Amino acid sequence: MVSTGFGEQSRISLLEAVYHVTGEMKIAYLDCFSGISGDMFLGALIDAGLQFEVLKKVLGTLPLDGYHLEINREKRNGLFGTRFVVKLEKREQGDRGLREIKKIIREGDLSKSVKDKSIEIFESIGREEGKIHNHSLDQVHFHEVGAIDSIIDIVGTVFGIEFLGITSISASSLPLGSGFVETRHGRIPIPSPATIALLKGIPVYDSGLKYELVTPTGAALVKGLADSFGSMPSMMVDRVGYGVGSRDLPDRPNLLRIIMGREQTQQQVETVIMLEANLDDTHPEWLGFLMDRLFQADALDVVFSPIQMKKNRPGTQIQVMGRPEQMDSLMNILFRESTTLGIRFRYTQRKILKRSQIEIESPWGKMWVKKITNPDGSSFLKPEYEVCRKIAEEKSIPLKEIYFWIMSLNRNLT
Repeated sequence: MVSTGFGEQSRISLLEAVYHVTGEMKIAYLDCFSGISGDMFLGALIDAGLQFEVLKKVLGTLPLDGYHLEINREKRNGLFGTRFVVKLEKREQGDRGLREIKKIIREGDLSKSVKDKSIEIFESIGREEGKIHNHSLDQVHFHEVGAIDSIIDIVGTVFGIEFLGITSISASSLPLGSGFVETRHGRIPIPSPATIALLKGIPVYDSGLKYELVTPTGAALVKGLADSFGSMPSMMVDRVGYGVGSRDLPDRPNLLRIIMGREQTQQQVETVIMLEANLDDTHPEWLGFLMDRLFQADALDVVFSPIQMKKNRPGTQIQVMGRPEQMDSLMNILFRESTTLGIRFRYTQRKILKRSQIEIESPWGKMWVKKITNPDGSSFLKPEYEVCRKIAEEKSIPLKEIYFWIMSLNRNLT
């Protein structure tokens, strides 16, 4: 078995384990100027330092046969990178259901984190395929995405991220092509229905090219692995890798670039969208429902403030904070669930302390808490309300007792 040393952490997450071993958070940025596919992602990781022999050994533990792996140095528009290729002994492969794919992944000699994340990505594909073809998740049969090369691309990429110690990934907006592609279902439009469904909530734009630039596998990987989308985060660059696509494009090098580095400070500056609306004709009960809906849609913050409006009428100002790619979805909720006729919006920045979730042992069993890192490098633990509330209800103990116990752990932290 090839192990990174972080695979079977029982009390602490993979990302936290990496942090404690290295003393730093490794981050990566996917520069998808020519789109993304599974083989391009793996090629970029190999180009950036993932050892090919280690990758082959790990993937060889999956109960799959009839293939072999190759890497080649290839050029696109004068730039060289690594092309990852899965050579199949026969092109025709039987369809695989989600249950069979899960079994294949679970039998591999992989860490629990890699297995769980790989299965999660396949489940995301299955849910969207099920909606498209009107099947339940158990009825979905994976065609192209269930083939040997796609399984290898997904599992190999997830393993590569763990192997390289990458703790956070962000990605650029994704360029989409147009036209048609031949599949087992027949001739379908580009981007494919599965691809565009997986990209909900991710910023995209029209590349103007009549090619498939984002494959379903690429869409599923970036959806499942990237934490944010937009411009490159502030970092100290350590490595750059280029994954080569299979064809030449007329107006750009067909490459996926991954930029790896370290966060420069214990603070992170990020861009957020602020939405505002003033209301003087909304029922108070509707406002409570509106707040619930906004938080269910992953708004970062929602604030109601009392204001005095025209004609001396008391009103409520709503402020909603979200990520830039959430603007349209959050606006739609505001229009649908309130009486506003207009919404002000602006992009602004906020500086936040580094935070992560860790699992600790407590008198009431294992529980998740938030770990915050101060600008000077010291850290402290902060209770998670929902976790503490659940324990308080199940054990019939005061909520504040759990809070005080967690806060007492900070005396031993630096």
